[in-house]
Amino acid sequence: MEGLDFSISYTTRAPRGSEENGREYYFTTRAEFERMVAAEDFLEWAEVFGNYYGTAVSALRHAKELGKDLLLDIDVQGAVQMMEKMPEAVSIFILPPSPQVLEKRLRNRSAAENMTSEAIIEKRLTGAKNELKKVWDYKYALVNDVLEEAVAEMRAIVLYERGVLVGVEDLAKGCRTDAASPKLKAVLDAFGMDNYPSAF
Repeated sequence: MEGLDFSISYTTRAPRGSEENGREYYFTTRAEFERMVAAEDFLEWAEVFGNYYGTAVSALRHAKELGKDLLLDIDVQGAVQMMEKMPEAVSIFILPPSPQVLEKRLRNRSAAENMTSEAIIEKRLTGAKNELKKVWDYKYALVNDVLEEAVAEMRAIVLYERGVLVGVEDLAKGCRTDAASPKLKAVLDAFGMDNYPSAF
């Protein structure tokens, strides 16, 4: 989408498959990552399944210089840090449509990464399901079932947050976590969640 700069995270994990340094991630050592943490070089960072991941402050500076919004693809730990540090940041939780789809996607991704350990897959599944409990901390939630619809909703949210109302306001507002969306409720019900805010 026009006006967005996608942030490439730093990580201490090894490259997988055809991943290249500077394309999917910036691959670095634990010692260098910890040096960057101490130097406050990260907007957010987290340890996930034994590896560090983080977004450099320089990514935000670069986006600002280009006059673009910075798009981060981060886990819940990192998002919580961002919401605390930058309350003006727009937070969007992207959910799978069902536990079955989540498991299929995680297994496919694990297979693509040559990570076939059942214990690791189960750990990832449990972690993903636990992250769903944080959905209410986010301003928006998107259910990624039909890709074209999810893309349209993401576009509407970005435009709405930039101040564009015509043609996108209703779609964007319908994705707010406080909008009591039947679609969101159906997904959360499928995951056995019942900690709904009063709006539901």
